[in-house]
Amino acid sequence: MEINLGKLAFDIDFHPSDNLVAAGLITGDLHLYRYSSDGVPVRLLEVHAHTESCRAARFINGGRALLTGSPDCSILATDVETGSTIARLDNAHEAAVNRLVNLTESTIASGDDEGCIKVWDTRERTCCNSFDVHEDYISDMTFVSDAMKLLATSGDGTLSVCNLRRNKVQAQSEFSEDELLSVVLMKNGRKVVCGSQTGILLLYSWGCFKDCSDRFIDLSPNSIDAMLKLDEDRIITGSENGIINLVGILPNRVIQPIAEHSEYPVERLAFSHDRKLLGSIAHDQMLKLWDLDNILQGSRSTQRNEAGVVDSDSDEMDLDDDPSKFGKGNKTKSASNGHVLGDSNNFFADL
Repeated sequence: MEINLGKLAFDIDFHPSDNLVAAGLITGDLHLYRYSSDGVPVRLLEVHAHTESCRAARFINGGRALLTGSPDCSILATDVETGSTIARLDNAHEAAVNRLVNLTESTIASGDDEGCIKVWDTRERTCCNSFDVHEDYISDMTFVSDAMKLLATSGDGTLSVCNLRRNKVQAQSEFSEDELLSVVLMKNGRKVVCGSQTGILLLYSWGCFKDCSDRFIDLSPNSIDAMLKLDEDRIITGSENGIINLVGILPNRVIQPIAEHSEYPVERLAFSHDRKLLGSIAHDQMLKLWDLDNILQGSRSTQRNEAGVVDSDSDEMDLDDDPSKFGKGNKTKSASNGHVLGDSNNFFADL
């Protein structure tokens, strides 16, 4: 299935339980579509969410609302049923909001163009954590729920690990040779994989974040702008040449190309709620919905934990056994500088 968005899209997200997909556009518009396996997708909403581009979009509150972020520094919550504004924070960040990621049922994280990450508690209706960890834009984030850690990549070429329970930056990698654009957690939490501007995949062992343990160069020189974890041994990558690849991790190899956007750079990838569809957006202004079973045909011989292949690393995830709720006692302090966060962070008062 294909949806002609008419404009360049920067982000997509699928509803957590329904056949809905949202797209944030360069115009600042937010589109919401209903899709089905045997029909043409229907646009349900078109909301002019921001005065500048809509760079990030995420369903929150069980899919009842859509959260969007923009270079106008605002974060907007939109009602999925009506398209009406639930709440808007005009000064959510001091710089352009570039990424949003869901954490728990009541928390989300946002990252901006100056390397600041904020964690928002929708239940407490405030910003509970703030980390000034990077020197350039936040390109991607992923949440490690068991350990309550937030991994982030940045245009400054580093990977960071923020401890949400202890409200501190736990680790940061050395500067790599180029921008890091995407990040996933693999191998049952033992490996972190980062995609880069030059198309090199950097692998870090959990707990050893200073320098990468391995580099995979077969996708170079095309930048790896988007990645999704398919299982513990395989990822799906989207590159600037328009190719969507299935890639094996340890052993590292390109298993096969599985889809394409006709040489237009792939911007984002996402799975539908039932993981039957892969969604992709690219600079061709198209939102494509791929049948995951169909595009993975030919790779069925790839088995999890292939025979004869042993990962010698024995790093285990350093789970934080602190029983206290993360952010508790730190709901008004910045992790990086101790400044008190003002009332402007009371964003979710109406959610």
